[in-house]
Amino acid sequence: MRILFVTSTRIGDAVLSTGLLDHLLRTYPGARITVACGPVAEGVFSRMPGRERTIVVAKRRFSMHWPVLWAEVARTVWDLVVDLRGSALGWMVPARRRVVMRGGRRPGHRIGHIAAVLRISPPPSPVAWFAPEDSRRAAELLGDDRPVLALGPTANWAGKVWPAERFVALAGALTAPGGPLEGARPVLLGGPGEAERAMAAPVVAALPGALDLVGRLSLPEAAALLARARLFAGNDSGLMHLSAAAGAPTLGFFGPTPADEYGPIGRAARAVVSPDGTMAGLSVESAVEAARALLPTPIPA
Repeated sequence: MRILFVTSTRIGDAVLSTGLLDHLLRTYPGARITVACGPVAEGVFSRMPGRERTIVVAKRRFSMHWPVLWAEVARTVWDLVVDLRGSALGWMVPARRRVVMRGGRRPGHRIGHIAAVLRISPPPSPVAWFAPEDSRRAAELLGDDRPVLALGPTANWAGKVWPAERFVALAGALTAPGGPLEGARPVLLGGPGEAERAMAAPVVAALPGALDLVGRLSLPEAAALLARARLFAGNDSGLMHLSAAAGAPTLGFFGPTPADEYGPIGRAARAVVSPDGTMAGLSVESAVEAARALLPTPIPA
């Protein structure tokens, strides 16, 4: 069976789509899946079992990326086309069955919107794929077995970024004697590029004992590290979704973005929502309280 899966240009939405892909892998063992996604999301799928090919869809002026993608896939008769971008492409390639997600905003979590294209209820949870070499890389960087407090102080725009000094205060409160993560090592994560480094820089400077991995990990390596984390606390971002998918207890901080649509989904995941819709309105105390709810007891000595 050959499946074409057209998914997001953004890391967070791509991670949320992995639950549907995992469902397809379990439903159709041996299926050969081609994933079409944006450049920054490519790593989400690089360790996916059953992946025959990834087609990286770089946006072009006047939406010319769609004809380019069509030319790549139109010579194959697909057994199933899943188009989560709501594009015309899903209707224009040869397929025995096709499902196309409709666009626009609507109530409910994004994971439910994705699952609805195949009428799956409850929605399958996202997964994070990584390989043994990614786990080895994470272990080498960490260097020891101390518990990990992963912090994600960056995001794709400034309005989603919690103030740096509050990340520092949160790390101090959680790792202090008697805190739920007493003795844990803060590890700072973020994407590549100068903008992400600039967002993370004040936190890096204020936590000299932390391990700074901003921009240093591939997405599978980040997933492997997050799978070892005792807690991830960070802004609404692709890393937040990757953390929840990797199984780490995950706190996502929300101000102007809708937590009911994009809150983290995982075995122990929670959105901490600002009461006034701004990141400045989200207090350190509310974040500490949420962390304690996820981690009710200190780490055993």
